[in-house]
Amino acid sequence: MDMAFLITAFATLFVIIDPIGLTPVFIATTQGSSAAHRRAVAIRACVTAGLIMTLFAFLGEAVLGFIGISMPAFRVSGGILLFLTALDMLFERRTKRREDQSEVEDHPDPSVFPLAIPLIAGPGSITSVILLAGQAQNAIQTATVIGVMVGVLAVMLTLFMAGGLIERALGKTGITVATRLLGMLLAALSVQFVLDGLRDFGLASGL
Repeated sequence: MDMAFLITAFATLFVIIDPIGLTPVFIATTQGSSAAHRRAVAIRACVTAGLIMTLFAFLGEAVLGFIGISMPAFRVSGGILLFLTALDMLFERRTKRREDQSEVEDHPDPSVFPLAIPLIAGPGSITSVILLAGQAQNAIQTATVIGVMVGVLAVMLTLFMAGGLIERALGKTGITVATRLLGMLLAALSVQFVLDGLRDFGLASGL
């Protein structure tokens, strides 16, 4: 096994996927949920993201090209969707929506959106998986990319599972403050996604 390639793949995916940074987001999007529901959301989000990134690792940009979507367009759309989530976090729209839907469902399910897509399996992580898989010179290195991705997602799942403990440690006020701050950071991140996509299109070159 090429240790240099293994280290590069792990460092790239760990930084891009950012399990530590996404844990507070998971806590905020599942605030008030039961332990069982939170556990189900964590597993569903990680498994869904893993399947999506594995698909792109093997098929790459051909998947997007087949349906006529470029990676810049994917970045822009992901940024817009992420910005809407950030607005929910900043203005507590999620709390109001949860109250309005309380008669329909016990808890909202953020596992697919926004957790799996675009936070975990977003433009950055998908692009990284495509590039790493493209650099793989043999089946062993391709398997290394998949194995590293699974390892990073396992770290993320472990942190998500500890979300209840972290939430209790922060308390209601701490979670509220963290939600607001994360909403601002997510808004900035979403704008960056859009700018990156526009730059790839040849627009916003001066930004």
